[in-house]
Amino acid sequence: MITKENFNYALRNLFNRKVRSSLTILSIFVGIATIFIFLSFGFGLQNYITQLSTEIGVDKLFVQAKGIGAPGTDPNFKLTDDDLSVIEKTRGITQAIGMPYGSGQVKKDKKIVYQYMIGMPVNSNKDITFALEFFTVKLLEGRNLQNGDNNKIVLGYSYRLPNKIFEKALKIGDKLEINGEELKIVGFFEELGNPSDDANIYMTIDTFDRLTNATETNYAFLVGRVNDPADMSAIKDRVERELRKSRGLDEGKEDFFVASFDEYIESFSGATNIVNGFILLIALISVFVSMINTANTMFTSILERTKEIGVLKAIGAKNSEILIIFLLESSILGMVAGIIGVLIGYLISSAGGNILKALGWGFLQPAFPSSLFIGCILFATLVGTISGMIPAYNASKQKPVDSLRYE
Repeated sequence: MITKENFNYALRNLFNRKVRSSLTILSIFVGIATIFIFLSFGFGLQNYITQLSTEIGVDKLFVQAKGIGAPGTDPNFKLTDDDLSVIEKTRGITQAIGMPYGSGQVKKDKKIVYQYMIGMPVNSNKDITFALEFFTVKLLEGRNLQNGDNNKIVLGYSYRLPNKIFEKALKIGDKLEINGEELKIVGFFEELGNPSDDANIYMTIDTFDRLTNATETNYAFLVGRVNDPADMSAIKDRVERELRKSRGLDEGKEDFFVASFDEYIESFSGATNIVNGFILLIALISVFVSMINTANTMFTSILERTKEIGVLKAIGAKNSEILIIFLLESSILGMVAGIIGVLIGYLISSAGGNILKALGWGFLQPAFPSSLFIGCILFATLVGTISGMIPAYNASKQKPVDSLRYE
């Protein structure tokens, strides 16, 4: 049973050995802080995926041409209006849109950069809304593209910032030269938190084809809305079958692939979990090393206090009380290390999140649920307790006579 006297006695012993206790705490809290940092970013990324899933919705099916590099950049693999028409006519699909995608030369005040251009469907407000929903972008300033906007563009958030893409921030009404042609800026989208996405240039499909000298529209990907997400698997198989038939391909030899949004999320989450798991494994190795260090500290402490243990037993201390005293010492070391570890981890994670946001990676933000703080502190306390079990057991089994004779 843990008593106030036992607790105070354990605290006093740790305080009397400040240097050794501090070094032991240091070895534990480094591992705890590392675990806290990576878990906080892992939780943050999971929150982002959940938010993205909510915004895009589970009623969408994607078709993308196979190829090398970014979608739409390999001319040997493409999707056409014929493919879009096939998807639109497939049973279970209520709406389908396509978007071409490619790199363009962008010039402003003699500075030249290369950024991605995206052709937006503007035949109807329904198509425009669907495209914005797919990209999860919202208008920040100005207006969206409209049918007939063949010399106008909407830019990502980064163009509004000075020294981000160009020296001067751009504004509504400015003109930007793209592939040798001047286009007028009519709007800006909100920040997505990704440097690549926030530097995208959005234009009508007709404008995209004109700037890329395309004789026909080649889509990077096609997106279809299904009428019943519960029937997604059957609709996906139906789309694959109709596209194979239209393109004259045998099963297993497709030059495209079809996937639901949930499949994309599962694939992304799986890759993220593997990376996080590997990093956490390294952190746990660090914690294991700290456990050995803590056990060594406790063994040394017991060796130095052999006579003290003998005296305690001689005046009536039970084996269980000796066990509890030394377990308390190792547990307190772990708990203190856990508290320091989560505080240090919180400061580093917060600073890291601010740095990433300043660099344009705003979606990579840590999350700090209360369970993370409590879990890390409890884990550190458990680490300390386990580390001290064998030394504490050995101390409790010492014979008073042998302990008092120890030199």
